[in-house]
Amino acid sequence: MFDIKLMAGALGAEIHGIDLTKPISKTAAKEIRRLWLAHQVIFFRNQNLKPINHRELASIFGPFQTHPAYRTVEGFPEITILEATADKPYKIDTWHTDMTFRKHPPLGSVLHGRIIPEKGGDTLFASLSAAYDALSENMKKYVAGLNAVHDFSYGFKESLAEPGGRERLAQAVADNPPLEHPVVRIHPETGKKLLYVNRLFTTHIVGVGKKESEAILNFLYDHIVTDEYTCRFSWEPNSIAIWDNRATQHKPVNDFFPAHRLMQRIVIDGEQ
Repeated sequence: MFDIKLMAGALGAEIHGIDLTKPISKTAAKEIRRLWLAHQVIFFRNQNLKPINHRELASIFGPFQTHPAYRTVEGFPEITILEATADKPYKIDTWHTDMTFRKHPPLGSVLHGRIIPEKGGDTLFASLSAAYDALSENMKKYVAGLNAVHDFSYGFKESLAEPGGRERLAQAVADNPPLEHPVVRIHPETGKKLLYVNRLFTTHIVGVGKKESEAILNFLYDHIVTDEYTCRFSWEPNSIAIWDNRATQHKPVNDFFPAHRLMQRIVIDGEQ
């Protein structure tokens, strides 16, 4: 139905042969979702979406989720604006899975590139299932059954440290106390096992000493982003990336300053 270009061995596919500014048929929607599950992150190019088109595309994957820390497109509260300028560069440049500080983290995200620098600004993605599969059997046994703590305040510590940051984010901090997730999750649709820790939001493993927790987490963090389990996407204006937040981590490469970059994102609500 579509032309598919695989991005790397572990994950990622670029999809051609559809105009997402036009109504999406049920058949096309089903195939897009199938490709998303199979490849964990999918990409489109040359899609000059209006907000209504962006919302229609995102609706293929489920209901929407809001984010406490970002402004939104007028009339479309589900579309958050991620903007970087020379005066206000991005603060997050760490590998992460989105919003793991929530009990039900997002299912995924639909990110639309609006203003793209002439050079730089790529996004890296990593497969949590490929990383798990490559662990030794002994390490798989060790991490099985472990839980780790994820914390909003830890991930947004730079924002909280800004003048007025604690006041601005007080409600978000109150709404998102630290919580636990299994270190190994099972994907609810594919059945694949996934390594579910990340440098941005994970603070420690429950039930082990501080040094042991740090050693294991640092090993897992580095292991997840081994080159063989990653792909890299170079943005162009009106490119789109849709990732399965249950199965991936991602990392923005903030090498484009002082250029201006503006992205618009819809976050898909997680399983309840």
